[in-house]
Amino acid sequence: MIIYRDLAELYQVQTKRLNEQVKRNVDRFPNDFCFQLTKDEYENLRCQNVTSNTESGAGGRRYMPYVYTEQGIAMLASVLKSDIATTVSVHIMRTFVKMRRFLLSNAVIFERLNRVELKQLKTDQKFEKVFDYIASQTEVKQNIFYDGQIYDALSFIVDLIKKAKTNLTLIDNYVDTNTFNLLCKKNAGIDVIVVTAGKGSLTTKDVTKFNAQYPKLSVKTMNDFHDRFLIVDDAEVYHIGASIKDAGKKSFGITKIEDNDLIQSLINKVR
Repeated sequence: MIIYRDLAELYQVQTKRLNEQVKRNVDRFPNDFCFQLTKDEYENLRCQNVTSNTESGAGGRRYMPYVYTEQGIAMLASVLKSDIATTVSVHIMRTFVKMRRFLLSNAVIFERLNRVELKQLKTDQKFEKVFDYIASQTEVKQNIFYDGQIYDALSFIVDLIKKAKTNLTLIDNYVDTNTFNLLCKKNAGIDVIVVTAGKGSLTTKDVTKFNAQYPKLSVKTMNDFHDRFLIVDDAEVYHIGASIKDAGKKSFGITKIEDNDLIQSLINKVR
């Protein structure tokens, strides 16, 4: 298929004259000879080819362009009635014939290539599953962040927060809106309990605002803790050496607690 403006250029006529001749002989151009592109087809064509400003228009096209099939190109040459149109049409027809011969003569090769691509796709999918499994099994259980490593520290903490599938419990005596800026990274539907001694600048209004957008979070006041802990899904516990609002401002460490008895005792303490 060839778009109308390209045919006009090949036939050395104005697009206006080309369109006029088609309208005068509309019965010679059924839908399998000439048809109008849809908006999606036209946008796809623009992505594949360079479209001039005059073609696209400052305010966009008022109508979609027409394209001509092999039969339509031959018919167009006959209605234009010019030596140039006839000569060019012959060359175009010969090109179509060569293309068909090439496709037919190489059909077996194309079929083999398709099979190779399909096998490669399946292989890539298998590798992707393997890599995903390896990534899921590779867990960083502890790390030390030094003064100035704010981005690394915050990224690590956010990854821990995003691990939660049901609930999170943060034990931290110094909680403020910066803490909430990290907790809002949780997955939707995750319940959060903040256990704090109330030494930060957190207010009831802050909690209300947070719950309006990221429900639900509750605050429990306790004076039993000095250190900071993050409990994920009542199953994993991380000991955090600094308030998460200050992560990266000074050197501190994060360590996963592996002892199941210690994990359960901490959970029982805050419940």
